[in-house]
Amino acid sequence: MTTASASTTFTLSGFGDEVDPNPEVQAAVLLAIGAKHIEVRSAWGTNVAELSAEQLAELKAVLDAKGLKVSAVASPIGKVEVSLPVEHEVQRLRRIIEAAKTLDTKYIRIFSFYRAAGQSQEEIREDVMTRMAALAALAAEAGVVLLHENEKGIYGDTPERVLDIMKSVDSQSLRLAWDNANFVQVGVKPFTDGYAMLRPYLEYFQVKDALAGSGEVVPAGQGDGELKETIAALKADGYRGFASLEPHLASAHELGGFSGPVAFGSAARAFAELAATNHIDLI
Repeated sequence: MTTASASTTFTLSGFGDEVDPNPEVQAAVLLAIGAKHIEVRSAWGTNVAELSAEQLAELKAVLDAKGLKVSAVASPIGKVEVSLPVEHEVQRLRRIIEAAKTLDTKYIRIFSFYRAAGQSQEEIREDVMTRMAALAALAAEAGVVLLHENEKGIYGDTPERVLDIMKSVDSQSLRLAWDNANFVQVGVKPFTDGYAMLRPYLEYFQVKDALAGSGEVVPAGQGDGELKETIAALKADGYRGFASLEPHLASAHELGGFSGPVAFGSAARAFAELAATNHIDLI
């Protein structure tokens, strides 16, 4: 076998609440698609930021019983207007860090704030950087890694502004959760326009694709997200991290999306086929 076609591995995970509100069902479907990890955004219909210590312990017990580990906590930190005080999200992050420790993961997904109507991204830049630096400092103190997701509408929704955050904050405790579909939805060709620029900071891969014309989310490889080019480049670069399914195939809302078991399975198969053509094993 040549070096170009030699197999490598990505670690498969997925957003459990895209499957069902019930963690038991979430776990069953993740296991059925061959995953040994799950990404936790909500359980029993409650966002992870609002789960009590008792609920978190119960969730951990459910996942342990199924043999599933947590790849990341998909928090809503930073998915608020930047006008809120710095301490607002710092305090919420303290709670999320405790959740991450209970669930035994070092990764916490975050965002980089919305602007008010009439404000430009440039006008909120300084406030964004102040808040992102404060969050990164707390993460460093706690020994966790924040993963910034390039969500549409937040400050860091284009490759240039994501790079601005990474360079300005300059912390090993703030890395990237790369999302191809979200880039498509803001008019970016993800691989062409952003990959080389952002690869040094990329530590987590969220599997989602979208159509450029409508922004509709579709299974991996069926949209304009340049998924094939992206995973080929990740493989060539030596990426061995998580590939987390976030299909959003049935609906999307402020704090996430939903697919249901059947559509989630379809999304998993589409990504598995894409991975196989690139000689990537999903473990």
